[in-house]
Amino acid sequence: MTEETKTTEELASTEVASTEEISEQEAAEIVEEAAPVIEAVKAPKAAKKAAAVKVEQAGDSTPETTLDLLNVAVIKKGSTVKGKIVKVDADQAFVDIGYKYDGIIPIRELSSVTLENAADVVAIGQEVELKVVTIDDEKEKLILSKRVVDSENAWQDLQKKLETQETFEAKVADVVKGGLVIDVGLRAFVPASMVERHFVEDFSDYKGRILRLRVKELDQEKNKVILSQKDVLDEEFEVNKKNLLSTLKIGQELEGTVQRLTPFGAFVNIGGIDGLVHISEMSWQHIDHPSEVVSEGDQVKVQILKLDPQNDRISLSLKATQPGPWQKLSGDLQVGSIVSGTVQRITNFGAFVEVAPGIEGLVHISQVAHRHISTPHEVLKEGQEVQVKILDINPTDKRISLSIKETEEAPATSEKPEKSRSDRDRPDRRQPKSDYVQQENQKLTNSLGELFGDKLSKFK
Repeated sequence: MTEETKTTEELASTEVASTEEISEQEAAEIVEEAAPVIEAVKAPKAAKKAAAVKVEQAGDSTPETTLDLLNVAVIKKGSTVKGKIVKVDADQAFVDIGYKYDGIIPIRELSSVTLENAADVVAIGQEVELKVVTIDDEKEKLILSKRVVDSENAWQDLQKKLETQETFEAKVADVVKGGLVIDVGLRAFVPASMVERHFVEDFSDYKGRILRLRVKELDQEKNKVILSQKDVLDEEFEVNKKNLLSTLKIGQELEGTVQRLTPFGAFVNIGGIDGLVHISEMSWQHIDHPSEVVSEGDQVKVQILKLDPQNDRISLSLKATQPGPWQKLSGDLQVGSIVSGTVQRITNFGAFVEVAPGIEGLVHISQVAHRHISTPHEVLKEGQEVQVKILDINPTDKRISLSIKETEEAPATSEKPEKSRSDRDRPDRRQPKSDYVQQENQKLTNSLGELFGDKLSKFK
């Protein structure tokens, strides 16, 4: 006797045994009522779902076993159902929802964003909540949508996040012109200006990244969802800035990362706060652009020169952490030695000449040339190579006195012609200047005395 025959007889005997006295007519009615159940049991396992149709219960006499066997999903278009993924193809996924046949989720109904493969969002064994899009029992065609259910749930969830300003994580689904596309059950957009605190020129490597986001704008009627990561970063920056500024001190040396370069300097991140290294503080030597010394991403050591918490400014120095030129002053620079140098600057009082990297000395205007000059520009120009003699070195004050004329031979001076003998013997008839002045002063004194004497005599 087969298992199916046993089951059939057990069901029949159960119905008969439920009544102590039963007529043959009543027994026939019970067997007739159980016929659909018997057919379902006889069907092979693979066809049980096809045989599970809606059964009209005959009355209170239908046994519990009959109800268990008839526990089959009853669905219609628009129904929300739950199921388990049983197969995943590149362009669709198959799901078992307990119906007569498996449903299909086309790739376009898996997500609100464009997918390259269905396996990007679902996997075999995954439980999903779906909406019935179409159902056709004759063709055994059941189309389901995960996107619709996710979208309905997402609007409610995002509204709560907007009200509470909750921070959440999401993956970048695509990079488009002007920003990033995020799948949050809906197609959400992060404008380029809301991705980072700093300007990003190329977002091509952002696809697949996990971002920490907040809802910036929500409009269900326009199907518009705007997210921002910059808001999260700005808030964290303010908290870190206050904590860090309270611990920083002028003169402190820290490790930092070069964030970006500008013509006037470089911004270096020191523990979450950006400080500025002015171009004049990047090297002991003159440079035209910060890129001559550092590049973005470089790890550097800097010293704090100035703190301005009220204006959120930190002034840093790169060269202050390095030995200065005066600390490693070359032994060739000795008083009295002659060295080559380059004219760096010219002023009215002299010219500054670089005699070693980062070391400039002053050639005073009186030491520029043997002849009299009104300005150093008459004989020098910036960038000119010259020979100079070191007159004095003062490492404490970081000063060097130089001379150009000391390296040159003085021009020969022409002697005045001697006076002839007759000129020497001829007496000098000119009165000495001092005698002449005395005589004139005496005349003036006499004239004043006579004048005031006449005036005073009238008062006698």
